[in-house]
Amino acid sequence: MFAPSNPARVLANGCPRTIEYRPVRRSFGGGGSLITRHHSLPQRERVRAPRPAVALREGGFTLLELLIVVGIIALLMVLIAPAFTYIKGGTDVTSAAYTIKGVLDTARTYAKANNTYTWVGFYEENVANPASPNPDTPKVGRLVMSIVASNDGTEVYTCCPILSPAVDMDPGGTRLSQVGKLVKLENMHLRTFANGAGTGETFPIRPAIPGNLPDNAKIGDTSPPDSLRYFHYPASGAVAQYVFKKMIQFSPRGECRPQNDNYEMRTVIEVGFQPIHGTDVSTVDDNKDCAVQLTGFSGNTKIYQR
Repeated sequence: MFAPSNPARVLANGCPRTIEYRPVRRSFGGGGSLITRHHSLPQRERVRAPRPAVALREGGFTLLELLIVVGIIALLMVLIAPAFTYIKGGTDVTSAAYTIKGVLDTARTYAKANNTYTWVGFYEENVANPASPNPDTPKVGRLVMSIVASNDGTEVYTCCPILSPAVDMDPGGTRLSQVGKLVKLENMHLRTFANGAGTGETFPIRPAIPGNLPDNAKIGDTSPPDSLRYFHYPASGAVAQYVFKKMIQFSPRGECRPQNDNYEMRTVIEVGFQPIHGTDVSTVDDNKDCAVQLTGFSGNTKIYQR
């Protein structure tokens, strides 16, 4: 039996070579002995050695495979796009609800901290026109809110009988001050909703607005009637950019009531709204209807969603 070949690597003139030891039988004086013959394979020859055919496709894809992957991705996008649209809509209305709640809380806190009266005004304009303010109709889609405070701690408008016609409570811009910045919510529409069905935690079974003419305590698209004493923005100027005729008033004790004039304190006041696309108003029974309620005596706020 021959001994197995024993390849080895050596350096020759700085170039690696492979040395193979192959046994060869030669005769000397009638006998046989094994000697080893050296075969050196240069590195260049080994590099040129044939490789398996599969190596030609390493790291690549065929055109058919790429087309299949692109088709699968396109199909998945078609299926999940409506879900993303719904999630975004839900997120928008939730954000708007917390923004409205924050505006109401700010007005109440300011009134108590400064022993004065504050008002939160609600105004809606046409969202299809990017300019704001704008006179376009229908006036829907962009909700604008403003907070003003009495400079002298009084109700400002009680100096004279509250009768028609409606007038600006501070036409000269000297008795009211702006509190914070103007707040705008795009693609949101004020809406007057029917009363809730109970005392639950969701929109359909939220607490009902008690008392006679409950819509007078709802800030929406059809309620309450315009206040006989309204205010304008900017509060410190005589020129009005916005006129706020729907409002909620907070007293120095944190109590609140709708409008200004002859409306009494309410146990519960509600701000109803819903997201819309452009100026296309959704049905009243929309799955993203929302209401922010606040108690008239303590001013506490709570959000109700479906």
